[in-house]
Amino acid sequence: MKDIKLIALDMDGTLLNDNQEVPERNRKAIEQALAKDVHVVLSTGRGFNTCYPYAVDLELPTYLISANGAEIWTMEKELLRRRKLETEMMEKLYNIATQVGAGMWMISTEGAFNGDFPKDFNEYEWLKFGCHTTDQRKLDILIKEFSKYEELELSNSLPTNIEVNAKGVSKADALHFLCERIGITMDNVLACGDSLNDIKMIQEAGVGVAMGNAQEAIKKVADHTTVTNNESGVGVAIEKFVLNV
Repeated sequence: MKDIKLIALDMDGTLLNDNQEVPERNRKAIEQALAKDVHVVLSTGRGFNTCYPYAVDLELPTYLISANGAEIWTMEKELLRRRKLETEMMEKLYNIATQVGAGMWMISTEGAFNGDFPKDFNEYEWLKFGCHTTDQRKLDILIKEFSKYEELELSNSLPTNIEVNAKGVSKADALHFLCERIGITMDNVLACGDSLNDIKMIQEAGVGVAMGNAQEAIKKVADHTTVTNNESGVGVAIEKFVLNV
């Protein structure tokens, strides 16, 4: 068994059930892991403002990774690192997605925009761009167009969306930063997730766990597949690999 000292948890489709709640079994397992002095870190595509309340509710004491690793925070709201997308690039992505006819959302350092976008992109600092469509043809066009820019990192949080960060930004990269800060290695990390924005942290963690509801690509690279997010898959994984229950 690996000596797990940090648990990295994706939120949507992983820690949270489909009602956006933390199941009781997950909550109890996290509490027991914290009692063993194991770091528990939310590692999410969400912006800081929409993930921090969950971290507070769970009484997580140390760190938080938001916007797919574009920001790393302490629970005292100290920003440890930020990697931004250029404003000009955000406008290009917005224009491409508009032309293709996809829905969009964006995360700035001030908060998230979902449908009501700013008139002047220069008034904000940008962390992440997202777009979504159930039309596979449109999705293929967007991936092709976005892939032309080498300064971008592409992933998803659902099979029907695309998430864009600055090149090199990932949850795995953010975890490497925290491991170095704490004085551990990625071999000491248990990572749980369900989507392509989790794939690198699952590949690079000592124990990479795919949710039962994860995309097939995630299950293929994971060390272990747990049950679904609605069946407390995170709690089951923590019990198995950290609590030895």
